[in-house]
Amino acid sequence: MTYRPADAIDTSRLKRALVVKLRHHGDVLLTSPVFTVLKNHAPQIEIDALVYDDTSAMLTLHPAVAEVHTVGRKWRALSPRARLAEEWRLFTRLRARGYDLLVHLTDHPRGAWLARALGVRYAVAPNDAGKDRLWRSNFTHLFALPRNGGRHTVELHLDALRRLGIQPGGDERALALVPGAAADDSVAARLLDSGFAGRDFVHVHPTSRWLFKCWPEASFAALIDRLHEEGLPVVLTAAPSEGELAMLARIRSATRAPNVDFGGKLSLKELAALTARARLFVGVDSAPMHIAAAVGTPSVALFGPSDEVVWGPWQARTRVVTSDAFRCRPCGRDGCGGGKVSECLSTLPVERVWEAVRELLG
Repeated sequence: MTYRPADAIDTSRLKRALVVKLRHHGDVLLTSPVFTVLKNHAPQIEIDALVYDDTSAMLTLHPAVAEVHTVGRKWRALSPRARLAEEWRLFTRLRARGYDLLVHLTDHPRGAWLARALGVRYAVAPNDAGKDRLWRSNFTHLFALPRNGGRHTVELHLDALRRLGIQPGGDERALALVPGAAADDSVAARLLDSGFAGRDFVHVHPTSRWLFKCWPEASFAALIDRLHEEGLPVVLTAAPSEGELAMLARIRSATRAPNVDFGGKLSLKELAALTARARLFVGVDSAPMHIAAAVGTPSVALFGPSDEVVWGPWQARTRVVTSDAFRCRPCGRDGCGGGKVSECLSTLPVERVWEAVRELLG
């Protein structure tokens, strides 16, 4: 017997749905199973996404996504009149789609007023204790948040569908990220120019937008040297931000091993295409780690203050490396005492990480 909530919705009557996730790259990628599950249970439905413009590549080309609508990160810097014009254009496009269902996956206020302004029949959002009654009144369904954490973000997203009476199957929960032919061809050409055509390589992405999540530069340099000694060439990447590129440059200057540097040179789709070709991915808690899981590349992921149970690589062949010496982790803080340096990472031995690499390489 299949149990369903008393107020479960009839998915056969749905025509269009909007999934809202206004967060960073990795957060958006972790919503990809929501589209797959919803499409599988309501094949007739068109499912759109609303995300920030710089994260849209995480969902474009997803086989279950009809359209990706975006909010501009830089709209806040516009004049009031220009910003109002951008907001009105977006709202007009969304209203024209005629949504039956809105799935709001955060506590962002935009999802609440869209649920009411778009006149959707059903709207689901997290039952956040910090929100007032007015905010909650915008939704027909609220899904429960875990009281003590310990639930992976993917499952938390899928709880929104469970609350509507849609129960995901085990094989539906995989991340989905499609690089596309253009990105594949571009990366193939870059690797060929770098002498990597047909060769095994390890993709190392040592940086994160949050530097307190990063392993020390000297440790990464030592690991790269070790990989080189074992005959494993390395391709390095980083986001095109000043801080991450500077960190990557210092790592390269500290290593004796030759390597290929694609730091700041790849789009998100190209990064996914590169990772898909790698024999192994090594990195920290970051969007590229989730990309590796999405494209099925084995990965070694280093975790410090963030919780690997909530944010770890999803359904991937992986080794998560953490410190056993700090009972305070995961603390979720930006470094010990807010000091931007996480000792649970800075003291993590190179040998521990190398053992994990060796396990996955067989």
